[in-house]
Amino acid sequence: MRVNIRVENYGAFKYVGCATAAQMLYEGLCRLPGIEVEINSREHDHDITHCHTIGPGAFISQTRAKGKTLLTVHSVPSLNSGNLAMASVINKLYKPMYGRYDGLITLTSFSEQEILRMLPESKTYRMTNCVNRERFRPDKEKRAQFREHYKIGEDEKVILQVAQQTPRKGIYDFIDVAKKLPEYKFVWVGGFAYGAFSSEKSEVEKRTAAAGPNVIFPGFVEDIAAAYAAADVFLFPSYKEIMPMSILEALSSGLPVISREWYEYPSLYPGIAGYFKEIDEAIPMLKDDEFLQNAASKARDSVERNDMNNVAKMHLELYQKLLSE
Repeated sequence: MRVNIRVENYGAFKYVGCATAAQMLYEGLCRLPGIEVEINSREHDHDITHCHTIGPGAFISQTRAKGKTLLTVHSVPSLNSGNLAMASVINKLYKPMYGRYDGLITLTSFSEQEILRMLPESKTYRMTNCVNRERFRPDKEKRAQFREHYKIGEDEKVILQVAQQTPRKGIYDFIDVAKKLPEYKFVWVGGFAYGAFSSEKSEVEKRTAAAGPNVIFPGFVEDIAAAYAAADVFLFPSYKEIMPMSILEALSSGLPVISREWYEYPSLYPGIAGYFKEIDEAIPMLKDDEFLQNAASKARDSVERNDMNNVAKMHLELYQKLLSE
């Protein structure tokens, strides 16, 4: 069986969640027998072409593919408000693009329902995102190096978020809670992956520039595992998501995760320590060291089922099923 994983992962896009998910799946599939897998191959004679984005490269691969075509749904129209400028225009692309595939892999019931309302005849298959638990793990050396680089003391508590700098991701709330907890360091890793198309880009830049001295914005970080290793808590204030990779990475890194409440998260991420609706509700949890330490002790084990090797096997079984139909 020959499989081509197709994803737009060039430039800043390589730091977007769907690019990370595609790369991890590729690495997991490469370890399995009975499958020859490539990523972003320019050939089109694969048995399975599995896309993770709907950019021009994926469009060409899907159009020219001689075998079965799959798309993992990492985005739906409802997510673009507060994330992309001109969202109403971009959202018109989803139906014609998604409707071209032989099957759609959905990560949650929320995304599946939105897809089926848009394309009721689509074949959908439920799967989960994966994480490389060998890469994302506690690491004292990386912790020390990251903290030294950004001049963070060994004893300072670091609150981390990894995401694009957009209102949907909760960046304004992150800055606001940092002002109320000046004794902690707040680190937001990520930038503007969509450039000028990022929602409220000028306002976000204005607010990040005015953030307090306890807030650090490193931008895109090449070794993202080091940022997780350097942190003490992962704060996830995003308003809308499907199945964010960053929570899996944080849990795999042994971090207690405090997240905005979303009805599917308890089943998707049983290791999340606590939830909030309003950002101020997160403050008592961020200050409760006993609560955080207890959550951290259980975090890594909670994502064993999401290990990329396990998820790769599930995908291989799906590929085999599609080819037998």
